[in-house]
Amino acid sequence: MLITVPKVLNDQQLSAVRGLLDKAGTAWVDGRVTAGYQGAPVKYNQQIDEASEVAQQCGHIVLSALERHPRFISAALPNTVYPPMFNRYSEGMAFGAHVDGSVRIDPRDGRKLRTDISATLFLTDPADYDGGELQIEDTYGMHAAKLAAGDMVLYPATSLHSVAAITRGVRIGCFFWVQSLVRDDTQRSMLFDMDNAIQKLNQTNADEQARRTLVGCYHNLLRQWADT
Repeated sequence: MLITVPKVLNDQQLSAVRGLLDKAGTAWVDGRVTAGYQGAPVKYNQQIDEASEVAQQCGHIVLSALERHPRFISAALPNTVYPPMFNRYSEGMAFGAHVDGSVRIDPRDGRKLRTDISATLFLTDPADYDGGELQIEDTYGMHAAKLAAGDMVLYPATSLHSVAAITRGVRIGCFFWVQSLVRDDTQRSMLFDMDNAIQKLNQTNADEQARRTLVGCYHNLLRQWADT
């Protein structure tokens, strides 16, 4: 399931991240340094060196924002979030169709992280560049995402996806992966829909006993499906 998460970064956070990235200089490296054998031949972009100070600073801002964003928590049910990475596409750059690797090594502690969910956080106003759409393919066809700066899209890491070539301007973004408490996308989707329904019922002061029952069902399903 594709889920849009609006306003992950507020204006102040967005300005702070962009300010750091705009001054990153030699911290920008060839994006293929972290690409696997499948991605390297079709990847043409730049990214911030994961070990650099600017990557740590920007990553901290993003992670702090994610921890306080209820829609992200509801949609991803995060167990572990891979340290956010940052990329840049200028004119002519693109990333061809690929599937993200299933396991990554967390640089913070060396543990293996299963990539259940892929995330792209847009950091550039869409009016500032042409092309650059994130294109995600699922059983219902191809979906294109080109969101406002500060907004994010979540999608199953099993999806075939690509980034269209930039024809004008520069697209800067943040990307990372989530190992969810619930590895199955269908189960996560059901829990997300149920949580949204509960929140709407709470807002309308619907029958309290019925809401309590639904909340119990939600947590019992999460207890049954959670992989900790």
